Amino acid sequence: MTDRPDPQYLATAVEIVLRAGDIQRVRRDSGFRIDKKGAIDLVTEVDLECERLCRRILAERFPDHDILAEELSSGPNEAARARYRWVFDPLDGTTNYAHGLPIFCASLSLELDGRAIVGAIFDPSRQELFTAERGVGAFLNGQPLKPSTTAVLGDSLLVTGFPYDVRRKLDDLVAMFGAFLGASRAVRRLGSAALDLCYVAAGRFDAFWEQHLKPWDVSAGALIVEEAGGTVTGMDGTPFNPAAPHLVASNGPLHASMLQLIADHLAARGQSLQSDIAK
Repeated sequence: MTDRPDPQYLATAVEIVLRAGDIQRVRRDSGFRIDKKGAIDLVTEVDLECERLCRRILAERFPDHDILAEELSSGPNEAARARYRWVFDPLDGTTNYAHGLPIFCASLSLELDGRAIVGAIFDPSRQELFTAERGVGAFLNGQPLKPSTTAVLGDSLLVTGFPYDVRRKLDDLVAMFGAFLGASRAVRRLGSAALDLCYVAAGRFDAFWEQHLKPWDVSAGALIVEEAGGTVTGMDGTPFNPAAPHLVASNGPLHASMLQLIADHLAARGQSLQSDIAK
């Protein structure tokens, strides 16, 4: 794609995540209902309120576009009917939000033929708005983003996350975590993949890896990393695909080392990435 995306796309994405952030901030203080989707997987009425807001705005402005969002969709692989698809996480970091931990955001991208062209992520706790347009760049509150220059894994600060069914995959996930913990300066886990990716783009983290992801977790954030000058691929080095359940996002210089550690770790355990994810 060579042309800049229509400006109304980014304007709409920004409006939606800012309004979702307002809802999150107000309801955090006034109280909200919390329900369970699984043993440890939560959903709040705030998730649903934000998603309904997004769907209403997009249906009015772009009625011929598809929408994929976490709470009210039929699933992460919902069939696409249109070339344009909006991908929305109404409240990334729901568990944090439910516990009063101020690490959460709203994340929205617009994909054209399966590739994000616009992304916006808003953290209402810090009043930080991350945006990107393909071919234009990535920005934090209007200022250009730039990843770190760390080139040695032992000097890196990494971040990762665990899926809601972590208990079924505990040994494998903890083993991978341990491999990176032993090879890096430190590893953090914030509980929001969207913000993890933004922080890689901003140079706050040097790299991020995670398995068992959904498109709404990463579509906007991956674009922000790429447009900031970072690198995003699958954990096996394949080109990034938002429908794939795994990725590595890095500042660029660390990417080969990240992929090599993953390959070596899985080989030592007699596993492949596909078999590990399929568990």
